[in-house]
Amino acid sequence: MDRADFHTLASDALTHIDRRVGELELDELDIQLGGDVVTIAFTDGTRYVINAHSAAGQIWMAAERTAWHFDHDALTGRWVAARTGDELMATIARVLSQKLGHPVAL
Repeated sequence: MDRADFHTLASDALTHIDRRVGELELDELDIQLGGDVVTIAFTDGTRYVINAHSAAGQIWMAAERTAWHFDHDALTGRWVAARTGDELMATIARVLSQKLGHPVAL
């Protein structure tokens, strides 16, 4: 994938994440999108970071003590971690649910 396509796809994904998590209106967290980085900050001081890594052509995510590198799958239009098979939005929903102690649907 060329750099322009990556930037468009990654920007769309990060904007989508910002919008969907923001729509949850959860008091336990604050979400901010700045440039190519989404930061989810929790009231206990924990931060999850999701960013577009243009050099690798991936979206990277760090939450708690785990990190994922998601590649864009052109066939499905989804961002998938090759190492684990995890899909980006499902992974975000899962880690948020675990952190908050209740189901979070994105």
